[in-house]
Amino acid sequence: MKVMILAAGRGERMRPLTDFKPKPLLKVTDKTIIELTIERLVNAGYKELVINHAYLGGQIEAHLGNGQRYGANIQYSPEGDQALETAGGIINALPLLGKAPFMVVNGDIATDFPFEQLNKPLKSLAHLVMVPNPKYHAQGDFGLSHHGKLLIDAVALSTFSGIGVYDPVLFTGMDSGVYKLGILLRQAIAEGQVTGQKYEGFWMDIGTPERLAELTNIYKQGQS
Repeated sequence: MKVMILAAGRGERMRPLTDFKPKPLLKVTDKTIIELTIERLVNAGYKELVINHAYLGGQIEAHLGNGQRYGANIQYSPEGDQALETAGGIINALPLLGKAPFMVVNGDIATDFPFEQLNKPLKSLAHLVMVPNPKYHAQGDFGLSHHGKLLIDAVALSTFSGIGVYDPVLFTGMDSGVYKLGILLRQAIAEGQVTGQKYEGFWMDIGTPERLAELTNIYKQGQS
């Protein structure tokens, strides 16, 4: 299974750290955020990676290269100066991702989720990994039924982790452009076409300088 790492965001909430460096290249101890993700994916058996980029994207290509030193093969999907949002970025990268289901991972998360769990046949248009709601996103995103189907309206909502597997069919008929993934997912969920699972382990969205400092401290203490 191929994996796409989303790395095209501008990182506005990370400023001034991202004024001259893309967020995925910010350091967590001696490694960058995106390198931590790449290493976990490779260790889980995923070697074919596609990385999109926009703002200062040339730095990402220069830093990661072809992926050989990580034991991976990295291809890039540049979007120019204007990022295409998540769904738009995926659509732009479809020629590299192929016709089989593929995984997509946000480039600004840190987790010990066992990615190898997702290397199995996809029985829906998408399968999302959900996590407990963090304080900064207490409202959650979607519910999860006892049968593993995601729900838009539920008593208990969880947060989408930014980790999912997608069938290219989900994006059929969509031309290149700027599209948000949430709109597509909500439509597919309403049609009963999205499954999910809950992960209770370590997961962080590295969206602010404070969270980056927190993650750095966690890694220094060897807690992840």
